[in-house]
Amino acid sequence: MTIPVIRPSSPWQGTQLFCTTRQGGIGQPPFDHFNLGLGAGDDAATVLHNRKLLRSLVPAEPCWLKQVHGREVVDADSSVFFGPDRMPPEADASVTQTPGRVLAILTADCLPVVIGDLDGQVLGVAHAGWRGLASGVLEATLRSMQSRHPQARGWQAWIGPGIGARNFQVGDEVRAAFEASGAEQPGMFIRDTSAPNKWLADLAGLAVWRLKQSGAEHVENSGLCTVSDQENRFFSYRRDHQTGRMATLAWLGERN
Repeated sequence: MTIPVIRPSSPWQGTQLFCTTRQGGIGQPPFDHFNLGLGAGDDAATVLHNRKLLRSLVPAEPCWLKQVHGREVVDADSSVFFGPDRMPPEADASVTQTPGRVLAILTADCLPVVIGDLDGQVLGVAHAGWRGLASGVLEATLRSMQSRHPQARGWQAWIGPGIGARNFQVGDEVRAAFEASGAEQPGMFIRDTSAPNKWLADLAGLAVWRLKQSGAEHVENSGLCTVSDQENRFFSYRRDHQTGRMATLAWLGERN
């Protein structure tokens, strides 16, 4: 069975990464066909079957998280958080320096973000909805990686499929959250003339700005919108309300 995935436009030195789509597994509406989220309301046996299919694409069992829309970053190399019979830790990002350790996050409109150094020595993934993004989950992830590899010659990031600016209608409280953190940039919030006190927010644009401000010189935004993708490749909570979850996975290769 073929499992379609989305990858960056250019390979990463010493690192593998991709995002799944809603295609390639099994399932029933509204979760068909490749839901990987156990908390989405789908049949657990179906999700576990799809996770088994996913496992065939990666070198080890993924380090899943219990995502809570926060900024907590966990060390995937620590047995305190990951090990036999341990429940996924409550966090929205994880980092590793161990080759073959597979980091994973789940999304269905929120941004999946992968961050790494240019030589494949340290790696991080983050789940960035607006709450986590405004509270600094990307900055916290990058700081954690910089502390592990202070001699890195540079940093890069990839932003996978997420809700696009034309479809992300938000209220004043979302704009205020970014203004409070000093990261409300011109053009990132456009007033939505169809509704009072509403804005169209460029979540990916805000993520790009924050990553570059934090030291990631090379940032690729996939530009793929989970809501309006013409091929209907992605789950979207905003569009469908009850839906599945894609997974973004990344791991370091063996070092020579």
